[in-house]
Amino acid sequence: MQDARRLEPIQMRSLRDHVHETLREAIISGRLKTDERLNERDLASELGISTTPLKEALRQLESEGLVRIEARRGVYVTFNARRAEELILARAALESVLARQAARHANETHIEVMRDVVGKMQMAVANADLMGLIELNERFHDIIHDASGCEYLRRLQNGQRMYHHTARLTILAEEKERVRSHAEHESIMKAIAVGDEDEAEQLMRRHVMEAGKKHISAVFETATREKQE
Repeated sequence: MQDARRLEPIQMRSLRDHVHETLREAIISGRLKTDERLNERDLASELGISTTPLKEALRQLESEGLVRIEARRGVYVTFNARRAEELILARAALESVLARQAARHANETHIEVMRDVVGKMQMAVANADLMGLIELNERFHDIIHDASGCEYLRRLQNGQRMYHHTARLTILAEEKERVRSHAEHESIMKAIAVGDEDEAEQLMRRHVMEAGKKHISAVFETATREKQE
């Protein structure tokens, strides 16, 4: 007899996952700074939790190369400008190939949805709707990933999703960056719509690299100035 339950029940996310996401976002955004020693008891108190889920989250962050755990010495933030640059280069490589494949394989539905999203982006920019713009930004890239048909590359890219989301929060906080980002998305959409693979790839690579440089400047150059002061 066929199992009538085709979908598994929705599971609530664990406390460890919430703690991991919160700390990861704080590290990537620069609120927890490179080489900073993290006091577990202070962090647990600040987050309003016990040290057990915190320790689990810290071990996960260590596996991602964002912190270093030293026995009897403590936990240190290891995320730095070079690590951020590696993530940007990886993203630029993946996103540019996905854009190229999207220009080759996108159908009319993909293009129509992209146009709609770009139009809504313009409204979000005009209204200074940061969170709405970030959501649309992520939707735009998701459409390109879907249009590309590259399932393996999509899975690789999804592994960096938290970094991209946090970086966008930092970058798009400035009005001029919101305007620039929208213009770049519009150009990428047009290249994909006409099937220009070379142009779509080049524009996407430039878009990702430029955004990445802005994030590094905002997070790490600011931190350097603060130390000097």
